[in-house]
Amino acid sequence: MPIRIFIDPGHNPTGPNTGAEGNGLREQDVNYTVSMYLAELLRADPRFAVRLSRNSPTEILGTSNATSLATRVNMANSWPADYFISIHCNSNVNPAINGTEVYVYQQNTQPYWLAQHVLQGIVNRVGTKDNGVRLNPSLYVLRRTRMPAILVELAYLSNEADAQKLQDDPYGFAQGIYNGMLSYFGFSPL
Repeated sequence: MPIRIFIDPGHNPTGPNTGAEGNGLREQDVNYTVSMYLAELLRADPRFAVRLSRNSPTEILGTSNATSLATRVNMANSWPADYFISIHCNSNVNPAINGTEVYVYQQNTQPYWLAQHVLQGIVNRVGTKDNGVRLNPSLYVLRRTRMPAILVELAYLSNEADAQKLQDDPYGFAQGIYNGMLSYFGFSPL
């Protein structure tokens, strides 16, 4: 039976729960593009089954920040997914801050180990700085999902070099996540 992966392209295109902006990019658009590439890679691999929270670039989930997050979690819990991956881009007031990090609820858990593999996959594939796996138990999507969940911060929209990578190679970020997942599961590439 295939491993059920729920991909959450973070944020909404407009309305409640929109994302960060920087260097001409909108987080919600980058998240969606990378998520679609990741879904394609996983759908081409019979070892996985995939669902997404947002299935079109204009789809809006919820009527507030809270209901947007709750909708994503409820969709994953009711499937039920085996793993939850939320895709995001970071931003900082300091434009020098750059790199990739992955957030989890707690250390030394399945999500923590998955996060390590995914982080390594991205860094190896696109060459972003490795900012490590970080704990953030306050994040709703990590706290309320009933399966191992990670939140991937691909790179910083506020950093020019990171933003360029996000713009030029969204497929590379998706492939990095996919490569990390294969490594975590001990799968060989097809």
